[in-house]
Amino acid sequence: WFNISFDEFGRTSCPQQTEVCHAIFKSIYDKWLSENTIQQLYCDSCERFLADRLVEGTCPTQGCKYDSARGDQCEKCGKLLNPTELKNPRCKVCEKPPRIRDTDHLFLELPLLKDRLEKYISEMSVVGGWSQNAIQTTNSWLREGLRSRCITRDLKWGVSVPHEKYSDKVFYVWFDAPIGYVSITSCYTRDWEKWWKNPENVELYQFMGKDNVPFHTVMFPSTLLATGENWTLMKTISVTEYLNYEAGKFSKSKGIGVFGNDVKDTNIPVEVWRYYLLTNRPEVSDTLFTWPDLQAKLNSELLNNLGNFIHRVLSFIAKPAGRGYDSVIPSIPDDVSGESHIQTKIFADKVVAYIDQYIEAMEKVKLKQGLKTAMSISSEGNAYLQEAEFWRLYKENRPLCSLVMKTAVGIVYLLACLLEPFIPSFTREVFKQLNLPAVTHVSLCQDKGDIDRVKRPWDIISAGHKIGTPEPLFRELKDEEVEFYRKKFAGSQADRTVRAEAEAENVAGQLKKTKLSIIGKEEISLNP
Repeated sequence: WFNISFDEFGRTSCPQQTEVCHAIFKSIYDKWLSENTIQQLYCDSCERFLADRLVEGTCPTQGCKYDSARGDQCEKCGKLLNPTELKNPRCKVCEKPPRIRDTDHLFLELPLLKDRLEKYISEMSVVGGWSQNAIQTTNSWLREGLRSRCITRDLKWGVSVPHEKYSDKVFYVWFDAPIGYVSITSCYTRDWEKWWKNPENVELYQFMGKDNVPFHTVMFPSTLLATGENWTLMKTISVTEYLNYEAGKFSKSKGIGVFGNDVKDTNIPVEVWRYYLLTNRPEVSDTLFTWPDLQAKLNSELLNNLGNFIHRVLSFIAKPAGRGYDSVIPSIPDDVSGESHIQTKIFADKVVAYIDQYIEAMEKVKLKQGLKTAMSISSEGNAYLQEAEFWRLYKENRPLCSLVMKTAVGIVYLLACLLEPFIPSFTREVFKQLNLPAVTHVSLCQDKGDIDRVKRPWDIISAGHKIGTPEPLFRELKDEEVEFYRKKFAGSQADRTVRAEAEAENVAGQLKKTKLSIIGKEEISLNP
């Protein structure tokens, strides 16, 4: 529903994951792994060692003291934890306190890989333009000193360890989960090594929240470096801070916030959700989701800016002859030129400057800035139409009006292309209204792209082309709707379920009373 598609959607439970994981393990076992005895939490009531996520307790971090911290991380302060560090731990299944028990495990010797890892980080963080928060988190791990990291767990589910002594154990999720990138590629193609063992020709970009950084900048590359093979290591990492919800934090485990299934039920179009989440992307610091802010972004930026510009252009062209162009892109007389018309030339130059900014932002994975830049072109388009007074030109200077409208419709096309990575359903709809195939695109490569065409927006769409039927692209979100959603999604999902059940019982009770009342009336009428 979110318009996210995959070449291959896989899971780490597939046979290929076991195969690749075992191969990597065997190649690093002799030199880079060690054995050690550690203490883990064991629940006597459940008769098992507890996975990190099945333990809760009080965060040991000074100043935090959050009493529902998980065994792997505190949701409040973000600190990565070991389950045994928790104060007053309890089993999430039975709520009883577990006890500490000794158990043997395998460790990845990160200290032995320190020089190789630091060389990779120092080079690639610069070449790949790692986001600042990724660099800070990684350097923090390095400053604290690399320690041997346990890569096995006493669990019944997961990828088995191919070693007789550890046959009853599985790999720790943050050892085997990143290997899933490789194994899922192998599900997609037998030629997966052309992607994963070809660093000279393949660049790996990764996107994630800040709490997953160390596993991708330290653990995963260390594992691959330990094999001694020519792996394609991550070049660029784009990391986000936290997106908070109204007065608190989003929490999937606690059901606080609005989630995918909720979003679909709001009837707010997917392009609005995608746009809002991307404009609110916490690239540098935490950001806040609020319903009034979503309303403001939709009504002022999508509806009044982008939607208004496109609908003004297409609806005017679609008007019948005498009031518009009868849905046909007008031709420009030879004596009229975009280069010689000052307003059009200034507008075109601004667009080219924005295109340069857009390319730079996208190359640096500054998605928020790229989106903002594209929307700036729409704002300039509205200003261009207003200054040109196309409605007056249509009556007083038809050739110049044709230049203005042909330029504007070229910008409509360009905006659809620039916004496709962000709101693809919007792009498809614009192409439909332009009566152009959805595969149409603009290449912004300097060597073999469409840069020259972009510099001359009046030449982007050919004269004589007949457009489709213009329709408004966005609908206003009203205050009463915002208030409804704020109340509906307040509290946790558990709270909302209780409220929904109470409302359902209330409705059922009202229906029952109504039914009894009707039956009573029928009995009276039948028995006078």
